[in-house]
Amino acid sequence: MFGFGILTGVIFLPLVGVLFILLLRGADAATLNNARWVALITTTVTFILALWAWAGFDPANAGFQLVEARSWFSNKIIYKLGIDGMSIPFVVLTTFLMPFCIIASWRPIRVRVKEYLIAFLVLETLMVGVFCALDLVLFYLFFEGGLIPMFLIIGIWGGKRRIYASFKFFLYTLLGSLLMLVAIMAMYWVAGTTDIEVLLKTHFDPGMQKWLFLAFLASFAVKLPMWPVHTWLPDAHVEAPTAGSVILAGVLLKMGGYGFIRFSLPMFPEASAYFAPLIYALSIIAIIYTALVALVQEDMKKLIAYSSVAHMGFVTMGIFTMTPQGVQGAIFQMVSHGLVSAALFLCVGVVYDRMHTREIAAYGGLVNRMPLYAVAFMVFTLANIGLPGTSGFIGEFLTLIGAFKVNSRVALFATIGTILSAAYALYLYRRVIFGKLEKPSLSGILDLSAPEIVVLAPLMVLTVFYGVHPAPILDACAAAVDHLINGYQAAFGLTKTAALALTN
Repeated sequence: MFGFGILTGVIFLPLVGVLFILLLRGADAATLNNARWVALITTTVTFILALWAWAGFDPANAGFQLVEARSWFSNKIIYKLGIDGMSIPFVVLTTFLMPFCIIASWRPIRVRVKEYLIAFLVLETLMVGVFCALDLVLFYLFFEGGLIPMFLIIGIWGGKRRIYASFKFFLYTLLGSLLMLVAIMAMYWVAGTTDIEVLLKTHFDPGMQKWLFLAFLASFAVKLPMWPVHTWLPDAHVEAPTAGSVILAGVLLKMGGYGFIRFSLPMFPEASAYFAPLIYALSIIAIIYTALVALVQEDMKKLIAYSSVAHMGFVTMGIFTMTPQGVQGAIFQMVSHGLVSAALFLCVGVVYDRMHTREIAAYGGLVNRMPLYAVAFMVFTLANIGLPGTSGFIGEFLTLIGAFKVNSRVALFATIGTILSAAYALYLYRRVIFGKLEKPSLSGILDLSAPEIVVLAPLMVLTVFYGVHPAPILDACAAAVDHLINGYQAAFGLTKTAALALTN
């Protein structure tokens, strides 16, 4: 058993910030400001630690690295952490977004400030833990634990229908994950361990694989979310505070896609191939149907929420092509969407803080008063469309290449979704930014403040940087993806060999 290392630090450092905030007494302005600074410094240092972990990561090594392991429950369930090329991008993404969430909440959140910051710091610990866990039970605890702080963030600091939205979010995700828990227990009975490294080398009976796959699908499909279990997402986004929407779209949705890559493909290869046509069908429906729904939305947040469902359709399609381009494209799409969707929700938060409405009809002609905002919103809108030169293009293009290799009709229908995405995104931008500034309520609206520029500028830079130079992410996951695809193909070779042996 190894000792504790840098991954433990990245996961649990936010809880140190929680401790400091709990030690702060009083609710005066100075104390609350100190609590905000504690949260900002804690999340920033956590991001630096994550970068340090990335610096010590060898992209040429397809195995798990920086592994930490300690005995936990009777040496059967262990505290085991590690990262590979398919998890390190999400660790860095999570820790990168958290300081921006704290800054974005600096002025808007005025009620129960310390509790709000504690909820976000606890949520960061649980989210990072999901991407680092190498034990199924540990993964499940982190995966499910994240429901609690997000439930509180939506339910306490959300909008008018926050109670309904928070309970809908909680119940949807909890019910799906209960089936995954049953599957985890079944895997333990067969393999005698919940160690993910061991389970990746364990061959489950093809019949059992189908049931295990469906159980994991029930959880990951809700979290991603896939059509038709996506209906909790628009309500959660609309009612959540701005920072809550940022984390919900930027990180929490990615846990479902990560789960498919980490568990479904390598552990249940025969079942993944069997259910691939179903996943393609659901992905195409998500891409086209939710894009059409986005076209008729009058609430900016709800429009962006439906666009997230459509973009996650490309993720599931790419993953289940079982090709290097498709899987790499899905990973890149999730990272890019984490940056772009987070930025779009932050842009909505900027005007909401000024006007206290998200109705598209309430705006128009903002370019006349907010030129800096118009530029930032344009960059993220074009990235959301998938314009070449932005990060949004790379992931969609690679997933479509993978789909063309496997099923050209699937790729054709998915391409229709890219056209529809341009329609709803440009529709939103046209009505909010362009035109005459005719509404009297907008005559005194102010452009981006210094804190807002600090938040949006890095996201703009990364959106363009990864659009012209995607190598840092693609190179990081290349070896791990090749290892995943090779293992997937080898599993089918093993199945054929076993079938021949039985026949002879």
